[in-house]
Amino acid sequence: RQGADFIEPDLVPTRDGVLIARHENELSGTTDVADRPEFADRRTTKRIDGERVTGWFSEDFTLAEIKTLRARERIPSVRPANAAYDGRFEVPTLVEILELLRRERREGREVGLYPETKHPTYFAREGRHIDGTPIALSLGQRLVDTLVAEGFTDPGRVHIQSFELENLLELRREIMPRAGVDVPLVQLFGRLDGDAPYDVIHHAAAGTEPGAIYGDLAAAVEGGLDAGTRYRALATPAALAWMRTQYAHGIGPSKSDVLAEGASGLIGSARSAGLRVHVYTLRAEPVFLHRGARDAEDEAVRLFALGADGVFADQPDIALAARARFL
Repeated sequence: RQGADFIEPDLVPTRDGVLIARHENELSGTTDVADRPEFADRRTTKRIDGERVTGWFSEDFTLAEIKTLRARERIPSVRPANAAYDGRFEVPTLVEILELLRRERREGREVGLYPETKHPTYFAREGRHIDGTPIALSLGQRLVDTLVAEGFTDPGRVHIQSFELENLLELRREIMPRAGVDVPLVQLFGRLDGDAPYDVIHHAAAGTEPGAIYGDLAAAVEGGLDAGTRYRALATPAALAWMRTQYAHGIGPSKSDVLAEGASGLIGSARSAGLRVHVYTLRAEPVFLHRGARDAEDEAVRLFALGADGVFADQPDIALAARARFL
């Protein structure tokens, strides 16, 4: 209703394979699960993307159980006003989000879906349920199956994004052609100098030959692909050009990296490779502002001026005001 062109849910699965919108599969940060005595025995510790995480996990709850939980603000110390809504809302499914998008169309204006597949290597290859059984679920396959079942496959209304490469390649090479679907795919970038795509780390540890998964990408990455590969190595003109020819419609870098590097940085290289650039995430709270920015609207104007094609924002009205100001 504020005018967003897309909404962006992070997707994780339930025990019975239904995709729900949560920032993480660990539920205690965004729901009241820790206060539910009937679920006390579901608390456990797992290794997700190489990190030990303790809590309650979506893959250990059926959808019916998830629906008994209520949503909470993830960081109430930073966003105290949001905490006023704690306890009022269920955890939505992907299908319910699609119903929302259909319901909220106004005067011919369509709102799109821009989902992120969360921890795809964990769910497909490494993760286990609390009883020890493998999860072995392809988030990309489940996402496309849902979109097809719901008749929501217009490439103008769906973008799919991920911080990992393998699941995007699987979507482009196998899942989407098999389903007769062709929607834009977007490669998310973590911190250029600090983060790494976890699927690359997983395959390096497993001794998988990089070419078996990534084709000739290793030749485009200085030093090849291994456990030490960081997103910076994927931000070169050669690697970006490979992504464009193989699977990617665009990239999604962090605003901090884009603003720090300015006009000579990632946006220019991506645009030269034919990739669109959608930058994440604008937030109004002062603690999230990049140094030197007056407010989130100022940040967005700067990003548009640097060549960003779009921005993600927790407050869409701010992003719309920035777009109008820039134009």
